[in-house]
Amino acid sequence: MNDDSAPTPRRTRAHWILAGLITLFGAVVFVVVVRQGRADSAVLFVALPVLLAAALALTPRRSAQGRVFTATTMALLLASVALHEGAICVVLAAPLVYAVAHGTTALIRALREANRPYVVVAVPLLLLPGLEGTGIAPRVAPDQTVEVTRVVGLPVDQVAERLTAGPRPTDVRSVPLRLLGVPTPGQVTGDGLDVGDRWMFGYHGSAHGPGGHLLAEVQSAAPGQVGFDFVEDSSITARWFTWRHAELSWRAVDPGHTEIRVRVDYTRGLDPSWYFGPIQQVLLGAGVGHLLDMLALE
Repeated sequence: MNDDSAPTPRRTRAHWILAGLITLFGAVVFVVVVRQGRADSAVLFVALPVLLAAALALTPRRSAQGRVFTATTMALLLASVALHEGAICVVLAAPLVYAVAHGTTALIRALREANRPYVVVAVPLLLLPGLEGTGIAPRVAPDQTVEVTRVVGLPVDQVAERLTAGPRPTDVRSVPLRLLGVPTPGQVTGDGLDVGDRWMFGYHGSAHGPGGHLLAEVQSAAPGQVGFDFVEDSSITARWFTWRHAELSWRAVDPGHTEIRVRVDYTRGLDPSWYFGPIQQVLLGAGVGHLLDMLALE
């Protein structure tokens, strides 16, 4: 009998017990988070995922893929509650987790229907691409570079003046950064483009965790170009990547326009590379774009 012809499943005592355990777990975490003075984030990062997971526990599925989807979703929701400050990592990893879970389920079912169960021994091979960074398999190209270029409607001398004044906090315009709630600097101090000058980017504490700061120091300076090294990094973003070096350059396109180029070298903190590499490339590109916004060049 296949899944389509199976009777509609009913809720059992096991479903209610599972939902109760999920709710109890959520209640304990909720109280802990509220006592830490984060009642606002407790509702978003604890109460909502727990309610959704409990609702899924009370929704029995008929098909194998439906059961896999339910179990995977509950696991992701509870992982986001447990990690709390790392919930953004769960969101980023969710498509990969769903793909592996459903792909493995489909493969096992196909092998069963082909009446060749011995081929199931090949299933663990599907996990090999995900072993990168675990210590069993080496990391692939963790050092990455992102470059953003923008042409602004200012003459080159005015651009140099504004760059010398340093960045200032501004609203986030990037849609990916806003949708994911990626932490951005809420306090910026420092100015200058001479060797030894420092720019400090401070992050306010949020639902993702304590803020911290990033300190960049001018390491080299030449006409139309300046290089930064990062001498301190206690920022919340350090769990996802490590800044290594940055270069800021500018040149006149015509009397009224200037091209600004920012190149940032960083080390990716998430694996596997084939999945998180492109994701971090996009998000870091958006972050560098936000830096240009903070320089008030438009």
